[in-house]
Amino acid sequence: VQLQASGGGLVQAGGSLSVSCVASGGSLGRHTMGWFRQRPGEDRTFVASVTWRDIKYYSESAKGRFSISRDNAKNALYLQMNSLKPEDTAVYYCAARLGSSSDTRTSTWTSWGQGTQVTVSS
Repeated sequence: VQLQASGGGLVQAGGSLSVSCVASGGSLGRHTMGWFRQRPGEDRTFVASVTWRDIKYYSESAKGRFSISRDNAKNALYLQMNSLKPEDTAVYYCAARLGSSSDTRTSTWTSWGQGTQVTVSS
């Protein structure tokens, strides 16, 4: 499965932004899909994920502000980000893996998109 992320950009603190990810090369019907982010000089960290049964998981920093969703018919994944803060500035990556595990470790994900930059100005 190949993943292509898009939709990043520049937004002011308190604003909203949505990022998208489209998969090709296979069906995601039995995959969990997720979003991770990586700030400069830091490790890639989990943001949110959604299983093929539509069970959703969020990091503590994303809870209440971000919303993950998927459209299996379009092989697409979305992340709606509201009330953005400067510390949300990062490259956002989409990822996928087979199954419905809630494991957030990056090593457990098998497919990765190329990342899209999100910058939140103060």
